[in-house]
Amino acid sequence: MLQFNNIQSLYFLGIGGIGMSALARYFKHLGYEVSGYDRTPSPLTKELEQEGIGVQYDDTTPSSIHPDRTLVVRTPAVPEDQPIYIYLREHGYTILKRSEVLGLVTKQKKALCVAGTHGKTTTSTILAHIMHESHLGTNAFLGGISNNYNSNLLIDTNSDFVVVEADEYDRSFHHLSPFMSVITSIDPDHLDIYGTGEEYQKGFDTYAGLVQDTVLLKATYSLHLTQPAPRVYTYIGVREEYNGVSADFYAENVIVEDGNLWFDFVGPSIRIRHIQLGVPVWVNIENSVAAMAIAWLNGATEDEIRRGIETYNGVYRRFNIHIKTPRLTYVDDYAHHPTELNASIQSIRKLYPERHFIVVFQPHLYTRTRDFAAGFKQVLSQSDELILLPIYPARELPIPGVVSEILMTGDTNRHESMVEKKDLVAYLSQRIRTLDKPVVVLTLGAGDIDRLVPAITEQLAK
Repeated sequence: MLQFNNIQSLYFLGIGGIGMSALARYFKHLGYEVSGYDRTPSPLTKELEQEGIGVQYDDTTPSSIHPDRTLVVRTPAVPEDQPIYIYLREHGYTILKRSEVLGLVTKQKKALCVAGTHGKTTTSTILAHIMHESHLGTNAFLGGISNNYNSNLLIDTNSDFVVVEADEYDRSFHHLSPFMSVITSIDPDHLDIYGTGEEYQKGFDTYAGLVQDTVLLKATYSLHLTQPAPRVYTYIGVREEYNGVSADFYAENVIVEDGNLWFDFVGPSIRIRHIQLGVPVWVNIENSVAAMAIAWLNGATEDEIRRGIETYNGVYRRFNIHIKTPRLTYVDDYAHHPTELNASIQSIRKLYPERHFIVVFQPHLYTRTRDFAAGFKQVLSQSDELILLPIYPARELPIPGVVSEILMTGDTNRHESMVEKKDLVAYLSQRIRTLDKPVVVLTLGAGDIDRLVPAITEQLAK
């Protein structure tokens, strides 16, 4: 059991974040008094309150905690000039980053970590589900809400394993102690932190050097380790798509039929034939290969792996299918980087090649929109119709000239529009009514577009 000397309570700055809330729930389970601050109420903070965790939404001084008995855990999403953070810092509270606390947790168990620019949440959640369904069991800190468990936290006191999403933002994953790790991708991101793609690569090189036993690396990327390397395996998704790229683990013999998907999983001395993918999305083949490989390397049986993949129900906002009829399909996804958008858009194209395809995208961060504008524009041009929302700023201030409109192609033969968030539901409904053909709608973004998903689903279902 993780213990801190003299600490009786923990206070989480930014407790409504997906990673912070998982840690808060974990320490509540361990018996600590847990409370925290977040800027705005959300469905997740309401759940925490229902579980007995106090949440405050203003900057007033916390009255229920004492510096001698309380550990403050903060996320970089809370600015350093936030009044409540300034107060806690100036009044002698011990303050650790979320990544530092999670790093302490990974020292207590065999940590199976999933790092990478894309696919972390889905891959780690698939892995956690396989392990949970196997004789090995697992604890898990997930970067999304698992649809199988309606939670971002799994606790198994009898298991030696913990599955962790390893976040590269702010170099947080350098605080972890991975036993094994998947690295899904090393496409430059968070250049406000790293500065250049080269520094971003170095961040992953350093992280890989922390792994104790095995790195499972997507075969299209490379690592540059300056110390004795752990065991390294490689993986890819569907082998036929990689033009001769070799890998230790891969998928083949894919069958797509009536919106369902099957494939063979292949690795050194293992082949599991005709596995049905629980969430039939093309990109999930690759994520599943990585998760199955790590589970198998740790002793999960073939039957346990098959059952885990077939019963996997997905992650909230990771390619969730909300409507599926012959006339209309509506899918929502968290993708917010050009590579992630491309994976989602290509998955739609493979599943529904004949349908009119509408993409709704809310860009996330001014810096990301500026740095990857060309990539966004190219990827978004693959849709038949594009609807853009204003940029979601999160922690950033506006940058002159950086607006959603710079992602439009200007193609007069294609319907492109800019819509305010408050008008989206009515606008989208009206657009679909004008079409006399089957339609698939994909909403994308990491901001607050998810708050509109219930209303979009309700309106489009009519």
